[in-house]
Amino acid sequence: MKTKNILKTLILFLFCIAKSNAQEVLTIESAIKIALENNFEIRIAKNTSKISETNVTLGNAGMLPTATASVVDNNSIQNSSQTRQDGTSTSLNNAKNNSLTYGVSLGWTIFDGMKMFARLDQLKELEKLGDTELKRTILSKISQVNSAYYDLVQQQQQLAALDTTIVISTQRLDLAKNRFSIGKASKLEVLNAQVDLNSDQVALLRQKEAYANAKILLNQYLARDSKVDFKVMDVVTVDEKLILADLLALAQKQNPVLEAQIINKRIAELQLKQVKADRYPTVQLTSGYNFSESQSSLGFTTEASSKGLNYGFNASLNIFDGFNQHRNEKIAKLDIENTQIAIEQQNNILNTQVSTAFQTYLTNLELIGLEEDNEEIAKQNLSITLDKFKIGTITTIEFRTAQLNYVNAKVRYSNAQYQAKLSEIALKELAGNINF
Repeated sequence: MKTKNILKTLILFLFCIAKSNAQEVLTIESAIKIALENNFEIRIAKNTSKISETNVTLGNAGMLPTATASVVDNNSIQNSSQTRQDGTSTSLNNAKNNSLTYGVSLGWTIFDGMKMFARLDQLKELEKLGDTELKRTILSKISQVNSAYYDLVQQQQQLAALDTTIVISTQRLDLAKNRFSIGKASKLEVLNAQVDLNSDQVALLRQKEAYANAKILLNQYLARDSKVDFKVMDVVTVDEKLILADLLALAQKQNPVLEAQIINKRIAELQLKQVKADRYPTVQLTSGYNFSESQSSLGFTTEASSKGLNYGFNASLNIFDGFNQHRNEKIAKLDIENTQIAIEQQNNILNTQVSTAFQTYLTNLELIGLEEDNEEIAKQNLSITLDKFKIGTITTIEFRTAQLNYVNAKVRYSNAQYQAKLSEIALKELAGNINF
């Protein structure tokens, strides 16, 4: 029987090891890679960027000729009568008439006040705007993945802290039961130990819930099944070498929101060029080859046909349009002025965001050091308190206080690391400098 029990235990142990090894260990690099491939918003932004790229063509700018093929077939049945100049007349009921025309026409605008060139440049700027929007979306989503990942690391660390306190509380309960059994402790001490253990188990269950929900959220950001199980790394590494001046300089060059405002100004300037082009004449070349045929049951000509080439040009110039040209140019100039104001506003907002985020970052770095020291002190205090509790020189309340102080210190240290990491991520996002 004893051998069977040992065998069952060994099989169960090996099963647990196999299950643990099968669980994916997700690194932050792997999470970012998955997000770049799968995240829905990033995929939509990529397609939107491709649309802007596809729109940059000579034809879309109006530089290429257009060719059109057409066919027109008209038929009629009518009661007709005709009176000629010599006074004779003729009539026919249910007279059939039909005409058929088909051919190819060609049109090409060869001059429109340089509007087509401004339009092409504007399409190129819209392509850049699409790329900038894609960059903004990627930065935002990668920042989101980073935050969710390190939140999961924090939840995992807190789970480990609560596992530790369960072990300690169980030891305390066992010790209280032993002391009660030999008459060195009252039943009250056993009950207090049991209540505290139950409280720790409740806290552990709540933490497991938060940990599971954090996993589901990260899976959502990675656009994969919420049931995919995985573990994350246990360490939060904070970049402690960020410099405010460098971040501000990078933000001026790389922040996608600011880049978009600058591109919008260039687009507005090119729009003004297109509006001004309406002051100049428009010249178009036209050409075509057509065939026509008609038949009539009544009249001098019962059948006629023609085919051949036609060509020519047309030119038009806006002389007066009720001052709409002047109005349109004034509006376009105001649009340019608004985009310049938007750039200045975004610069101001960006500098404020970077400066305040950097101050939070410095504070969180200091808190890491303080909370690390607090955790070490609380750990030493718990070790001493546990030894004293075992020999019965301190009360259960003092022991519980030391135990909770240690758990809280570990949680605060973990949270300090997490908050510092969030500050780092926020700064790098503003600077457009998150590595992906």
